[in-house]
Amino acid sequence: MTTTICAVSTPAGVGAIAVIRISGPEAIGVANSIFKPFGKSSSLLSAASHSMTYGSLVSDDGSVLDDVLVAVFRSPHSYTGEDSAEIYVHGSSYIQQETLRLLCAHGAVLATAGEFSRRAFANGKMDLTQAEAVADVIASETRSSHRIAMSHLKGQVANKLAALRAELIELTSLLELELDFDEEDVEFADRGRLLALSETLNAELKSLSSTFKFGNAIKNGIPVAIVGSTNVGKSTLLNAICGEERAIVSDIHGTTRDTIDALVNVNGVLFRFIDTAGIRKSFDAIEKIGIERTLQQIKKAYVVLHIIDATEIDQCPVIEHDNIITVINKIDVVGKQRLADMMEKYGPNCVTISAKYGTNIPQLTQMLVVAAHMADNDDVIITNERHYQCLVKAMKSLDAVIEGLTDNRTSELIAEDLRECNRHLSEITGEISTEDVLKSIFSRFCIGK
Repeated sequence: MTTTICAVSTPAGVGAIAVIRISGPEAIGVANSIFKPFGKSSSLLSAASHSMTYGSLVSDDGSVLDDVLVAVFRSPHSYTGEDSAEIYVHGSSYIQQETLRLLCAHGAVLATAGEFSRRAFANGKMDLTQAEAVADVIASETRSSHRIAMSHLKGQVANKLAALRAELIELTSLLELELDFDEEDVEFADRGRLLALSETLNAELKSLSSTFKFGNAIKNGIPVAIVGSTNVGKSTLLNAICGEERAIVSDIHGTTRDTIDALVNVNGVLFRFIDTAGIRKSFDAIEKIGIERTLQQIKKAYVVLHIIDATEIDQCPVIEHDNIITVINKIDVVGKQRLADMMEKYGPNCVTISAKYGTNIPQLTQMLVVAAHMADNDDVIITNERHYQCLVKAMKSLDAVIEGLTDNRTSELIAEDLRECNRHLSEITGEISTEDVLKSIFSRFCIGK
């Protein structure tokens, strides 16, 4: 990178402090050209890496623009891998823009969106999964999304892919040897062993790709369908969880005729609760549409809260789903023995509540976090659509490898499918990437990152 770039890296608007970032071969010199240190401090040109110097920013006419701190980061020990500097100015919009103008007047150019992170990628400071994780860390709004983004930033996805690619390279090398000695008719690779290795690797890829549904839900809200008969307290429960009135509560059966969504941060996990129409036999055309939508939401949900009226427990509909929490509501109007009988009937994945009075709502929300597998989940989780699509392509290539081994195709054809699989995995980390892909990724970043 021959140019020196600069940008404001803090959010737009007025604040106490703003940070202006500079990176490139002349970054420290450009910063020094508009900076006058206080007291006995030396110039930035002789400052040690990761040191801070106090002084003034000086305009072209010699007047002081602001009293600032300047941090110096020398290559390769910086975010971008280049010589870099950060100027900490007071948060006036005028000071920020004037500082950028002065820097550009002394040789810097304004950075484009994501250019600092792209330089970090180009200089080997991070792979593409880590660069994308920077944007995810910035965008994270809950503990769970932040934890996953940080694990990606620390290289969790890259390390997993490196292990998978090592297995893939072992497979490919065995076949490549056969190709090198093709005329001698020597078989270096036992086809049965190759097939077993390919199937094991394919299973690992499928396991990794299957986490995308959950990972995507973590970013956008884990879908939780609140279902049950009419008037069992579904809307009251939604309001209790939200802490505000999101749904209409009425004694009239069939009040909720369409789904109502609400995003709620529960113990650091973002859930998207869907209050659904009550399930019952109905001759009302509009209500029947609502019930059909309820059944669709059950299929889409990651967790289902099946709400049962404690006073009418024998009249509840049967709900089928792999991840159900049975919620017995209206416990304020039944006796202790009846509650004990109901708990015994529905087992450990059951909680008794009073949505009206908020009784046991914390226990329910904790069960939700456990049901979402977020209590202590340290597995690699795919959250990025691009990563998922690359995994799908890699699995398709590996399926072709398995088919080729099963049908006893030539080593040359099988090796090409293995190389194709490797290319798709390499695209995830950016070891193989096109300019269009890089532009698309880094253009989503904010200026200054």
